[in-house]
Amino acid sequence: MVLNPVISKLAGKLVVLASASPRRLEILRNVGLRFEVVPSWFKETLDKSLFKAPYEYAVETAKQKALEVARRMPIKHLKTPDIVIGADTIVTVDGLILEKPVDKHDAYRMLSSLSGKEHSVYTGVAIVLCHEKENEEVDYQLIQFYEETKVKFADLSEDMLWEYINSGEPMDKAGGYGIQALGGMLVEYVHGDFLNVVGFPLNHFCKQLSLIYNHCTSSSDQKSESVHLSVNGTHPTPVLSQPTPSVPAQSSHGSSSIPKPSSSSSSQTHHTHCSLAHKVKRKGSDSEVSQSSWMLVNSLSKHTDGREAKLCNSENTTSPLITRSEQLIERDVTEHEDSEPRKEDLERISELIDGFKASKALFTASRLRVFDLLHRMPGLDAAQVGQEVKASVKGTECLLEACVSLGLLKSKDRTYENTDLATSLLRSDSCFSLHGHIQHCDDTLWPLFSHLESAVEEGHSQREKVFSRKPKEDTFHNSQEAKLRFMNAMHSVAKVAGKSVATAFDLSRYKTACDLGGCTGTMACELTKAHPEMSVTVFDLPAVVELSERFRPLQSNNRVSFVAGDFFQDELPKADLYILARILHDLTDEKLHILLSKIADVCKPGCGLLLSEIFLDEDRSGPSRGLLQALSMSEGKQRSATEYSLLLKSHGFNTAQIRHTDNLLDAMFCIKA
Repeated sequence: MVLNPVISKLAGKLVVLASASPRRLEILRNVGLRFEVVPSWFKETLDKSLFKAPYEYAVETAKQKALEVARRMPIKHLKTPDIVIGADTIVTVDGLILEKPVDKHDAYRMLSSLSGKEHSVYTGVAIVLCHEKENEEVDYQLIQFYEETKVKFADLSEDMLWEYINSGEPMDKAGGYGIQALGGMLVEYVHGDFLNVVGFPLNHFCKQLSLIYNHCTSSSDQKSESVHLSVNGTHPTPVLSQPTPSVPAQSSHGSSSIPKPSSSSSSQTHHTHCSLAHKVKRKGSDSEVSQSSWMLVNSLSKHTDGREAKLCNSENTTSPLITRSEQLIERDVTEHEDSEPRKEDLERISELIDGFKASKALFTASRLRVFDLLHRMPGLDAAQVGQEVKASVKGTECLLEACVSLGLLKSKDRTYENTDLATSLLRSDSCFSLHGHIQHCDDTLWPLFSHLESAVEEGHSQREKVFSRKPKEDTFHNSQEAKLRFMNAMHSVAKVAGKSVATAFDLSRYKTACDLGGCTGTMACELTKAHPEMSVTVFDLPAVVELSERFRPLQSNNRVSFVAGDFFQDELPKADLYILARILHDLTDEKLHILLSKIADVCKPGCGLLLSEIFLDEDRSGPSRGLLQALSMSEGKQRSATEYSLLLKSHGFNTAQIRHTDNLLDAMFCIKA
């Protein structure tokens, strides 16, 4: 295999894939490449009209993805990668660029335009080589290329189009189809690299690696370029003076020279371009470096005036770079280690130090029903509030003032009322109340986190140590009360996040669903609202089903039913869609295997699985709510979307769509193969 000769040269190097695509990840892992996944934060908002050819758009997007990660890692991750790989795949037909469809109708539009026609699939790839200098500067060298594959679709009938769209497969794929799966049935022929259509041109990539590591001069022999940032207002853009590129490149047509970017009108398909991209010092101000990097990376997407600057090398060849024409100034992004702490750094650390105080202030105000009181009787002063909640005037005044500083209350003439946030989320009787979740955090998580040091040292939960000390005079009552508190917490989270999860995907093809561990049935109710032809069975433990009656709406939903049972031991209710909301993160690997195997056994091909969890970033740098939850040291673990996708794939479920909802829970839709 063409990659084998360079495998040994990649050993010990930090290779980073700037993409969360499961397909690219699988292609590269299948050839034995070892790498980390750090998804790019680059916002794909480039103006397509600025590019003369579709492949230029794909290459530029791939470049910006890779450069964003390469610039961010030394600062935010405190480690410099050796290689960063960025890629972007697009489909073009009749001069239009087709990316991922936003909904079923968009998928229909795309697939209809491809029916009976030949179209092009372009993947732009950028390889960034990072050279760390002794003075802690980092040089970034860029190799970029693209691959084109011709694909011909058969004439597609309306029935075939909608059957494929309703499978859910088109929704996360460029052009609305996946050639490696069901979408392969739509294709008459492929001319070119098949894997390029899947999402990554492996053959061309391997050839580039071979050229880099077999013919490239060492980075120590290369001349470093100077970086000037031109500034007009708040949008600096790079103007680089560069040496002649020392890394040879080769087109797919066998040319050993680097095509001159200025001859774009006559350039051949699949060309490669090499240049030094950027240099920055690792030490220094995080905000200055990251801000300038973001501005540099997003300069194309913020372009407005249509003028061009030129990127020049020592041979006086030019490559168009969309930018502003601005006055040049030289900017040093390095600060001395002994400089005064920045105001924003001090504020951030102070927020973290005082974070537990803010949490406890919220918990206390919630427990005293302060937000309920001020909703019924706005405009009370501290003495009046203290009298109503049976607390001291001094203590009440301090608590109310703290809540004002946290943005939970408003104060006028020493009287108080709720902010919109408190009215919406903190009242116990509001539609989206988090009161139950807050009470659970105060009663259960706060005591556990008070023993966090022991949990970290021992590597397991402190639940037994914390709660075994409580009196057990009324075991039944305490047990029931604890169950109700937990159910109330799950109920409040489901009320807030349920609609976002239920509407994340088009599930109209499924008529029967089973919510495993569905607790109070809130998620099930949201699913029936979003999908009027669906009926949902909530399957949970007998004690939970019995207590769930307290949470059900006065007007019963006849499309939501409850069945008592243990999903580890009992037979699962029949359904064509299974729901796992906030279940998997809490299970050991053994229990995961048991549950997923049971679901896989009862699912026929085409059955769906809706997963809802907090999805970690691929580099496990966030979100903090998921990583902080992991500190409770439960039996399970928090995972990224890719990790969940691979876990479900091992049990026969292919990921069709992933949705980061910007709510409390994310969502993933999988289909049984």
